[in-house]
Amino acid sequence: MSTRIRVRELSVTEAEAVERLARSRTEAARTVERARIVWLSHEGKSAPAIAAELRLDPDTVRAWLRRFNTLGLAGLEDAARSGRPPTYSADEVGEVVATALTNPGSLALPFASWTLDRLEAYLNETKGIAIKRSRIDEILLDEGLRWRKQETWFGERVDPEFAEKRGSSPSSTRKRRPTA
Repeated sequence: MSTRIRVRELSVTEAEAVERLARSRTEAARTVERARIVWLSHEGKSAPAIAAELRLDPDTVRAWLRRFNTLGLAGLEDAARSGRPPTYSADEVGEVVATALTNPGSLALPFASWTLDRLEAYLNETKGIAIKRSRIDEILLDEGLRWRKQETWFGERVDPEFAEKRGSSPSSTRKRRPTA
């Protein structure tokens, strides 16, 4: 049989914070649910009653109450999880972004703009960051950067007075007949 567990006595600031979190519409859903568990227990409800009201397993309710009793408000947040460590440090990612935003001419390079291949070669050879072009692209997209598309003949004109200089369309262009 499960042990009977209740939330510990809350301080005034804790009670206000838990109630605010329990009623929040902008906080993470998991945090709000955990705060509701604590708040309902603070109001005197038992773990099985809270579980029934929130449609949770009673053991889950007891686990969150124990965690809150031990850690306080910090116990409502997600704990750190294990996983693969990042391949590139924050400094290396920053270096990739900074290099991409730097004019190659200022680095005494023989070209006027970066490509992914040029960035890859520069970062590998000069900066000593072993990184592939696909990862460079992912990093730049995550930072909100994208490659400038080359202007083509049908793109925006460089000369703002082009339309006036060009003149009207030739009169040899036939007009369409209206269809019935």
